[in-house]
Amino acid sequence: MAIGVYMDVHIPSAITVGLRIREVEVVTAQEDDARTLSDPDLLDRATGLGMILYTHDSDFLKEARRRVINNEPFVGVIYSQQEHSPIGSCIEDIEIIAKSIEPGTLESYVEHIPY
Repeated sequence: MAIGVYMDVHIPSAITVGLRIREVEVVTAQEDDARTLSDPDLLDRATGLGMILYTHDSDFLKEARRRVINNEPFVGVIYSQQEHSPIGSCIEDIEIIAKSIEPGTLESYVEHIPY
């Protein structure tokens, strides 16, 4: 069973389009009218939808760590550094993650995409 991916505001649209071509369920913060939410609220929104959050924003690493320390569950975060993450590689890696994990597998976990 696949898990959906919630795209942070700053993710290039080419990644979203590439994932949709590969039939990965994707919702962007812009489509969800959530572009102005704070990072904690955006992670809450993704969690409420049962979708893993994909971001280039290292502030989400801090928020995820804070939640783990405080035992506050979240669906999960996929993180990659924007300046070191080729779009094609991001699409491939996210597709593998989304299609190969069961919902709940990445709960309260951060998956780093290598560069």
